[in-house]
Amino acid sequence: MAQSTDTQRTSYPLAAYNFRVKVDETSMSFTEVSGLAVERQHVTYAHGLSFQEGHVIQTFNSKRFTPVTCKRGTVLGADPLFLYRWLEKHDSRSMEVSLCDATGAAVLAWKVAVAVPVSLKAPTFSAATNDVVVDTLELQVREISVVRL
Repeated sequence: MAQSTDTQRTSYPLAAYNFRVKVDETSMSFTEVSGLAVERQHVTYAHGLSFQEGHVIQTFNSKRFTPVTCKRGTVLGADPLFLYRWLEKHDSRSMEVSLCDATGAAVLAWKVAVAVPVSLKAPTFSAATNDVVVDTLELQVREISVVRL
């Protein structure tokens, strides 16, 4: 028995290829975004007089920077130097990666409050292949939140 499209929409996972990326309210096209993760660093502290007063250990949970990789195909109509200028300025920007449904409406979003570029890698140039030109941008990100839209 065939299922209705509403049943399929609510019971099957979304496709990972249908996503949008915004960097400071500027829509950008990337072929791949990987490494979005929320991590906490566990720090343990024992004070210097613990030999006299006993072992009093305090623990802290702090957010840490995680590496995110963004790959972008070079298109003639787009600004090819946007990523390079962002790397040269070395400023932090906000970023949002939205997962979209079949109609193109955003369903889930990963919002990054602090994204700082650390490297921009040019593609491998080879006359022997017919590969697409893809630049790789590596970011250090912090304060990721997941929002259901």
